Amino acid sequence: MSGPVTTADVPATPGEGGGTGAPTVELEPGRLTQVGSLPVRRVLPHRPRKTVGAWCFADHMGPVTPEAPGTLGIGPHPHMGLQTVTWLIEGELLHLDSLGSEQLIRPGQLNLMTAGHGVAHAEEDPGRARTMHGIQLWLAQTEATRNGEAAFEHHAELPVVELEGGEGTVLVGDYGGRESPARRDTEHVGAELRLRPPGSALSLRPDYEHALIVLEGSVRVGDRVVEPGVLASLGAGRDEFRLELREPARALLIGGVPFPEKLLMWWNFVARTTEEASEARRQWAERDERFGSVPSRLERIEVGKPPWE
Repeated sequence: MSGPVTTADVPATPGEGGGTGAPTVELEPGRLTQVGSLPVRRVLPHRPRKTVGAWCFADHMGPVTPEAPGTLGIGPHPHMGLQTVTWLIEGELLHLDSLGSEQLIRPGQLNLMTAGHGVAHAEEDPGRARTMHGIQLWLAQTEATRNGEAAFEHHAELPVVELEGGEGTVLVGDYGGRESPARRDTEHVGAELRLRPPGSALSLRPDYEHALIVLEGSVRVGDRVVEPGVLASLGAGRDEFRLELREPARALLIGGVPFPEKLLMWWNFVARTTEEASEARRQWAERDERFGSVPSRLERIEVGKPPWE
């Protein structure tokens, strides 16, 4: 789920997510943080990795067992200039937004919200699940769409592809000859991989930069082991990548054409300038109609002024 916590101010230069030089593999540990009452591993963004294609944020949440039913939700908070991608492995969440959407999401289903010029949402824990485990990611919108209208879509069924040593579900984009029905504003892909020993050879697009986020188990990349909490950056220029396994594992493959624009990320906003981010925060604080209101039982999230003010 998206978090009401400040992310670093991370201006990114075009192509900084991987480049087009010789392919490299870099293991980049994320950091533990708290999103409301939910502990998460934030594997994107962090220095030096700001983006992987248009992917600019990834919080791996759980698995966690709540102390009391219904305590893992996030209250109303704003977004602009991005798309949220929510994917669950265990548990369920109720999505509510200022567009009037009300949608329960369960494992194997996709929620995708396009913020555009501005939207607000909340994610409530219905309190029926014993364990919560999933990931939420953001995709930066380009100049062509980032000031457009907000939108929300839910996909209960997604295409599944057979892989050597497993199978995959295509969340967004196309992979293995199957294409997701979800909206995408750039050339990018996201696919959940469910793999078994001894491993799998992944087909990749050479013009994409790619990264792997392990959600369960572990995979071996060369002589190194990748576990949850680490971003395995595969770079660009590959058409195949081999993973070795000693136990079943679940991972998310993300990739895309290097993002062509400079980004500034602060709090829940993907902007281009500090002035844009400051104005969005002010409008949220003053309950401007830009972000609307969310009919949630949870408390509205506020934030103080950014460090440049």
